[in-house]
Amino acid sequence: MNKHLRCVLVGMPGSGKTTIGRQLARRMGGTFLDCDHAIEREIGCSIKQFFQQHGEPAFRDLETQILADLLRRPAPYVLSTGGGAVVRPDNRALLKAGPPVVYLHAVPEEIHRRIAHDDSRPLMQVADPLAKLKELYRDRDPLYREVARYVMETGRPTVSSLVNTLLMQLELGASEESPVGPEAG
Repeated sequence: MNKHLRCVLVGMPGSGKTTIGRQLARRMGGTFLDCDHAIEREIGCSIKQFFQQHGEPAFRDLETQILADLLRRPAPYVLSTGGGAVVRPDNRALLKAGPPVVYLHAVPEEIHRRIAHDDSRPLMQVADPLAKLKELYRDRDPLYREVARYVMETGRPTVSSLVNTLLMQLELGASEESPVGPEAG
């Protein structure tokens, strides 16, 4: 296993970033980092509470700071970003300059099916959750694609097969970036 392997997962809420990220990190022998959890540790309350008290701009400022800190962590790691991290241009620049970014792609209908009964997700606490997911997808899909080196469809394959495919892609990409020949090392 490549001890320098790192990657960042982006995608809609419910796309599988945490589930796939944990298994991928375990397979890599690395650490799973969750940007939203790191933010909550930093602020001492839920993101939802912080949003209500301080607003989205203050949250996005903090998110940019935490994202930059997490990207500097030593490898190996898998970093899961919040679904809205790509909204801010500064965050997209950080993501493009860092380790390979993987967009875990899922269509709104699939996400809705996965998380419809999860009352801990603020997105599901609206009158029409599917309409909200479609709106977010329309706005964010191009941004996820802008920062992604790889796009993985999460609709059909099992988590295990997704992790295997992703690990092969990351290892292949890492070996292609490594110097080879007599000049190496």
